[in-house]
Amino acid sequence: MMVHYIADSAVFIMGKDIDPGTIITVSSVVEELRSSEASLRFELAREGGTRVELPDPLIRKKVLEIAEGTRDVEELSSTDIDILSKALEYKDDAVLLTDDYAVQNVAHVLGIEVMPVAQKKIRDVLQWQKECTGCHRRFDKGDVCPVCGCTLKKRRKRKI
Repeated sequence: MMVHYIADSAVFIMGKDIDPGTIITVSSVVEELRSSEASLRFELAREGGTRVELPDPLIRKKVLEIAEGTRDVEELSSTDIDILSKALEYKDDAVLLTDDYAVQNVAHVLGIEVMPVAQKKIRDVLQWQKECTGCHRRFDKGDVCPVCGCTLKKRRKRKI
């Protein structure tokens, strides 16, 4: 069984030493590569066998549902959802390479193995909520308190 490494942009930005023939990524990751060094690393990896695949729309929908459940959905970009979808598609023989804590949180709930690129791995899977900076009421989502109009800040609700 061959292990597939599902790579987010940090792999190409930071330069992780992995056999390029085992790497799979999504096209939106390539669009995130701003520096010439990261683009060059990607091109070299591509020449070495790195694959770029589209996420399965049905799997992507499931990932979105789980991310809404953990309330990480507001923190995740479309690329994050794509990379999680691709990792879930290859779940049984894939390792997701990411430093993004919201991505790691959702990956743990989905049962996807995660390996950080340059940061530490998360210890606990968390569920988030929003708390008003004015009246301290708590809400599941939003940026402005519907009661008093103050800003809502992200707070840990509980460990899962």
